[in-house]
Amino acid sequence: MHDAVTAAPAPNFLERLQRAGSAGGAAIVLLVLFAVFALAGRNFLTPGNLVNIAMQSTILLLLALPMTLIILTEGLDLSMGAVLTLCNVVLALVAVKTGALAPALAAALAVGLAFGLLNGTLVAALRIPPFVATLGTLGVAQGLALVVTDGQSVVGIPDAVQQMNSGLWFGLLPPPIAIAALAYLAMHLLLYQTRFGAYVFALGGNREALTLAGIHARGNLIAVYVLGGLMAGLAALLLTARINAGHPTAAIGMEFDAIAAVAVGGTSFERGKGWLLGTVLGVLAVGVLRNGLNLMSVPSSVQVSAIGVLVIVALLIDAFRGDRR
Repeated sequence: MHDAVTAAPAPNFLERLQRAGSAGGAAIVLLVLFAVFALAGRNFLTPGNLVNIAMQSTILLLLALPMTLIILTEGLDLSMGAVLTLCNVVLALVAVKTGALAPALAAALAVGLAFGLLNGTLVAALRIPPFVATLGTLGVAQGLALVVTDGQSVVGIPDAVQQMNSGLWFGLLPPPIAIAALAYLAMHLLLYQTRFGAYVFALGGNREALTLAGIHARGNLIAVYVLGGLMAGLAALLLTARINAGHPTAAIGMEFDAIAAVAVGGTSFERGKGWLLGTVLGVLAVGVLRNGLNLMSVPSSVQVSAIGVLVIVALLIDAFRGDRR
């Protein structure tokens, strides 16, 4: 019976080209942002700053990749930033206590997995709307982060964790960039080369086809949210290494940037339409915007508004291009 799922296959080459066009808004916006900030400041296009943009975008990419899959299923995860924050403080606490990287990362992944399973169960099994379910778990995760730290930063992070933000892997790439690249490769293979990826597209585009084919749609939907939680746990490693601490508000609000990046990248909130590489372009667009505004000393509150404008502009470009086709 499972072979009947071919009614909702992963996109072929021509379909990918069509979906690549949906990322056109992100590509145009990214080029415009590069041009504007290059003209606005001499320090923007320096090699050091370009590497800095890539480094700053790695954590957001680890959140935006699974957020793409969640949105492809017509879902949403508002808790991702708070879960990342909780994973950050748990990882920091375990790392300080043990002095080792492995148990700290395992603890962060366990926390992420637990919240991903909770989100998936609420959405898929109990059929609570994703917005409501993940808004609730956002509050739970944020509250736990404050409780376990008593509202204070966790300091004294061991060198094993700090080294994840320095040096080069394979003599070529900083660890955060290497991890983000490997994460993208793994997610690309999962989405486009496995049966699970076909199920993800079907969950958003034709969920009834999965049910009629005898596929456990709810189980696969839960797995999508679990993947989001695990990626938040992995992102906690990079976040802890970057800030050299655990902080109870470290990543609050990052879910907004992740959703914005996915939207800018051309993924639709309906009918399971999207392109994973478009999300990468969206992440870079958000990263370039934040970096350029930082160089111009623009307050962070204004940056949030600017990201909102970025989403609207990218969607308007895609809508205009769609009308012209």
